Amino acid sequence: MSESGFFVDSVGLSVGDIVALTGAEPRDGTDLARSISDLAPLDRAGIADLSFIAETKYAGVLAQTRAGAVLTSERFAELAPANVAVLRIAKPYEAFVAVARRLYPSALRPTSLFGSIGVAPGAIVHPSAKLAAGVTVDPGAVIGPRAEIGAGSLIGANAVIGPHVKIGADCAIGAGCTVTHSEIGDRVIVHPGCQIGQDGFGYISSAQGHTKVPQIGRVVIHDDVEIGAGSNVDRGGMRDTVIGQGTKIDNLCQIGHNCVIGRHCIIVAQSGLSGSVTVEDFAVLGARTGVIPHITIGKGAMLASRSTVYSNVPAGAVWGGFPAQSKRQWMREVVALRQLAARDQDRAATPATSASPSADAADLPDQAAS
Repeated sequence: MSESGFFVDSVGLSVGDIVALTGAEPRDGTDLARSISDLAPLDRAGIADLSFIAETKYAGVLAQTRAGAVLTSERFAELAPANVAVLRIAKPYEAFVAVARRLYPSALRPTSLFGSIGVAPGAIVHPSAKLAAGVTVDPGAVIGPRAEIGAGSLIGANAVIGPHVKIGADCAIGAGCTVTHSEIGDRVIVHPGCQIGQDGFGYISSAQGHTKVPQIGRVVIHDDVEIGAGSNVDRGGMRDTVIGQGTKIDNLCQIGHNCVIGRHCIIVAQSGLSGSVTVEDFAVLGARTGVIPHITIGKGAMLASRSTVYSNVPAGAVWGGFPAQSKRQWMREVVALRQLAARDQDRAATPATSASPSADAADLPDQAAS
């Protein structure tokens, strides 16, 4: 998988190392000393590659694979060729991810695009800014007055860190990001092109036009949050915009002013939260979900892709549709609409004639209604 050379930090593992890391059970006679240096899908894997299988549709591919080792459930274990090191485990993909993280740690977060160590030439750091030990600042980055950057953090090329911003330890702020009016915890990843802390969209409208409302709050991002490329998080109006510990936000999302997002939430690509939305812990928003202002999405609730939310979502509920409602009711309405459309299509395909009493009878309700 790493033929391009973009990820060259793989140190390799033995099959025995993989067994120790994942808890997988090797097939009898497996050579635990066999070296595994890379990862690959079943159909492309070679003798030094680890692969996995978790779905029936790939069973035929498993039977032909040339992989050095394969993580698999008991269900597929006997399908692998005899020369493959078969490692049985209940959740093969989760085990595969654990190995991938060990082999390619640099793929987990943005790294210096310039190979910088410390502050690179061409970066501009204000004399009053405080950089802890091990901070990396790439060329073109600007760090403003009294900003504080924690130990081991990366500020990517052309990123801008505004005055008084606080960023914790082991964070990665990707290339081209702007972070202002914000306090960020530890181990936070902000991918390239994000804008954090710009003012929210607040106006008073009248016949004379639109009067801008000052946005004087902050953005507060807790530990272990990840924000995907091109996403925007507006600072609060008077309250803070808050993103809770462990929450993961995908690419191209919009988080409006005063939003409060709980712990360990998932917000998928192109979703947008209007101002003052509350998303409680462990909620999941599918791709392109939209939420109007002042809505609460309850703890553990799940919203299907392209949902548009106009009312509060109860904790643990599964909703979808436009406007969003319970999944069961949404599906009933979708099925009913399809049945109605199919019925009308069948009627349209049957030509009506004067000799057809059924056609005349079918028209009677419409005539009576008119």
